[in-house]
Amino acid sequence: MSKPDITPTDLAINGGEKAIASFEATPEPKIGVDEFMELASVWGFGEQTMAALRSAVERDPLPSPHLNRYYNPRPSKVDELEAYARELFGVSHALGVNSGTSALNAAYVGCGIGPGDEVIVPGYTFFATAAAVVACRAIPVIADVDDTLAIDPVDVERKITARTKAIVPVHMGGNCCDMDAIRSIAREHELLVVEDSAQACGGMYKGQYLGTLGDAGCFSISGYKITGAGEAGLVLTDDEWIYTRAQSQHDTAACWRPDRYAKERRPGELFCGQNYRMSELEGAVNLVQLRKTDAQARRYNANMRRIAAGVEPTAGVRLRPSNDIEGDVGYRLALFAGTPEHAEVVAEALRAEGVPAGGRGTNVSRDWHLYSYWEQILEQKTATPEGCPFTCPYYKSELPPYSQEMCPNTLDLLGRAIFISIDQWWTGSDCDRVAQAVNKVCTVLG
Repeated sequence: MSKPDITPTDLAINGGEKAIASFEATPEPKIGVDEFMELASVWGFGEQTMAALRSAVERDPLPSPHLNRYYNPRPSKVDELEAYARELFGVSHALGVNSGTSALNAAYVGCGIGPGDEVIVPGYTFFATAAAVVACRAIPVIADVDDTLAIDPVDVERKITARTKAIVPVHMGGNCCDMDAIRSIAREHELLVVEDSAQACGGMYKGQYLGTLGDAGCFSISGYKITGAGEAGLVLTDDEWIYTRAQSQHDTAACWRPDRYAKERRPGELFCGQNYRMSELEGAVNLVQLRKTDAQARRYNANMRRIAAGVEPTAGVRLRPSNDIEGDVGYRLALFAGTPEHAEVVAEALRAEGVPAGGRGTNVSRDWHLYSYWEQILEQKTATPEGCPFTCPYYKSELPPYSQEMCPNTLDLLGRAIFISIDQWWTGSDCDRVAQAVNKVCTVLG
């Protein structure tokens, strides 16, 4: 069979007839009704509701949604979340990431923390605060907490060396650090301040939102925190260069750049980063969560302050002092007993009265919110046997004296602490009854 004569004028590009005018296939959406129904099933709807949902969505066939934030043909939910965060917190820049740990790492890298540097963190915080320092190849220096259960400015100043690059105040349990003291120390020693506000979204210090008082602020916007669902995080800053570098760390594919593959606009803009991008699913859910955070924090704070005002101190049990009780989120109210054993007795009696109370007491169970269980730091455990950054030649000093006893106040205070979980939806009467129950127990056992 002879081949037909084909000339250059037969090519479609030259005006000839197209070889394929259209395809017969009818593609199905990559992401469609089935995926939507799987998401809906997370809510736990019954069979009848699920059937009604499927019937409703099948009546309106749509193309696949774009669940990545970048190159989205529709307005991005992550962009909307970041815009809302900028407006809510009053900052110039907000970056959505995929976890609070990613937020810390992106912020640390954004601040230029790296080999040879020391970063001061408190002994009472989740391990990720320190682990993200090591991920930047810097050395975490662990400071004690004071009786507010926040980083102790006095111990911070003691632990500053010529290698200190930053201080990381952590607003644990929604309770603010002494930011006046921390910022004063940072100014005096020309140090950066990176706030870890993972547990304090919506909290304030003297009228200013936590996470906006330092060079950068980091949030965990996740299902494990009072604000958030799924896994997400947020970096806030007013510094454009910190923001640019944090973007580079959070997306080494550089989808965030105006001209993605262009040469760097300034030395230090481009480097080998990670992929911490927030998806559109997380962006959509957490946009709603962030819209709720301000009113939520005010409800928690009002209930915490009402209970605290009704608690009568005794010789053996006292309230945790606050750096700003009107700014604390206050989803936990802390009291101190005289000894860990006493704390256990009081907490058990409170639970018997119907108060959601607990604490460590003499419990030796492992908890990575307490530095003494951070073997990864204390024993310098690393992913490879070289031991970087603890053996890094850029770190020209002896390592901090890591030990399980290095922060005695932290161990003492956490052993004696009793935490009462606050419900934002409690009525005034509920709060008064909690305070009365505390007074009842402490009158007998305090």
